[in-house]
Amino acid sequence: MDALVTAFGMVFSWQTLIAMLGASVFGLFVGAVPGLTATMAIALLVPVTFFMPPIPAIAAMVAATAMAIFSGDIPGCLLRMPGTPASAAYTDEAYAMTRKGQAETALGAGLVFSAIAGLFGTAVLIVAAPALADFALKFSSFEYFWLVLLGLTCAIVITSERPLKGTASLLLGLLIATVGLGNPAGFPRFTFGSTELMGGLGFIPLMIGMFAVSEIIRYTVNTAPAPEIVDQPIHNVFKGMWALTVRYPMQILRGSALGTLVGALPGAGADIAAWMSYAVSKKMSKEPEKYGTGHVEGIIESGAANNSALAGAFIPALVFGIPGDSITAIVIGVLYMKNMNPGPTLFTQNPQNLYAVYLLFILANLIMIPLGWWCIKVSKQILKVPRNILMPIILLFCIVGAFAINNTPFDVGVMLTAGLVAYLLEENGFPVAPAILGVVLGPMLEENFVTSMIKADGNLLAFFTRPVAASLGVLTLLAWFAPPLVRKLRVAAGV
Repeated sequence: MDALVTAFGMVFSWQTLIAMLGASVFGLFVGAVPGLTATMAIALLVPVTFFMPPIPAIAAMVAATAMAIFSGDIPGCLLRMPGTPASAAYTDEAYAMTRKGQAETALGAGLVFSAIAGLFGTAVLIVAAPALADFALKFSSFEYFWLVLLGLTCAIVITSERPLKGTASLLLGLLIATVGLGNPAGFPRFTFGSTELMGGLGFIPLMIGMFAVSEIIRYTVNTAPAPEIVDQPIHNVFKGMWALTVRYPMQILRGSALGTLVGALPGAGADIAAWMSYAVSKKMSKEPEKYGTGHVEGIIESGAANNSALAGAFIPALVFGIPGDSITAIVIGVLYMKNMNPGPTLFTQNPQNLYAVYLLFILANLIMIPLGWWCIKVSKQILKVPRNILMPIILLFCIVGAFAINNTPFDVGVMLTAGLVAYLLEENGFPVAPAILGVVLGPMLEENFVTSMIKADGNLLAFFTRPVAASLGVLTLLAWFAPPLVRKLRVAAGV
């Protein structure tokens, strides 16, 4: 109880509330502008969190992400251009409703059921994370090695339609993670005599470059004319929401549960959760023929999935230090900077910080309703902001943020290079998410592998001697070898 009271005091302090309010408005703006993703919002917030205590910094991250994922629905509904990838799954559905004069219903469904699903995901986080943490306290380096390897494998399989390109992206991230002295032997690798590279390539400049600078480059080379906003009056977006709740309770629950589950998978995130949920919704619907013509059922289910996925992604991030998506990858970096190292010991040594994170999720989803309603009302003004003014300002913030980390222009160069590389990767069909996970989890993978090899005196069979490690090892090997084996068997059977 003492820890819970302390958590309430930290969350409801004026500093945390102001940080949360400011980050919420920022997240709503970024999400509502097509091309500015939720991950970009978090990457741009990181330099600001340097000057904040731990709880206000996490509050800003949680609030900005939740708001940005919701507000990505607004341009999808009015412009047929999703503000974030998480909204892309049902953009056509929402736009079709707008063309039928039902923009209020589409936007209201996106707002209300995102908040409900966010609270559902938070409830699962509160229940599941401590139970997993108790289990994780028994883990040794053998279990952690297989867990990280399984997470990286899942990231390739889930986030890429072409696993070979996903593997190439992951290997690039792992290569970046090897640069510098940050390895068990303390040996300088790939430094080429440069003192700046001794400390490795900065995680934050890499994140800002990959998610913000790459979008700026994409905007610069895009010559397509700006789409026109559908001019339709929007009054009461909450009208009819209770009737939809009564009519589609199973869809709300199914979308929330699937979103939380997919969010907890390393590398998946809200966008994959939304696409999967939309597909499940159509398959399970009694009226599948209405999908694509402006049917609110698909928006309810997939809109619920993309917000519940945020809380789900925090489960492996807090318990194991393994990011569920690119957003939690950045948050993990901030947690380390604030000495809130993720892992099972966070639950035993600093429970007040953990309770504060739970409260922040609850508060973020509650304030989403009034702030989201306000954002919908002013959405036409937000969407009219000229991109040729906005993008240079964002680039300026990127440069200042990257420079402020170590006060060196080298980090600015890292950021710009990372942005160009990420743009080239995405333009050629290579997913960026596996590369991010490679950068974050590479050191953890190497450290646990070397520690395990020292314990086992070089005996590889020791990785399978402990029951949990053996189970994780078998799952990982099955994920590697089962798909090609099944394909070969099908070919041999002539199927």
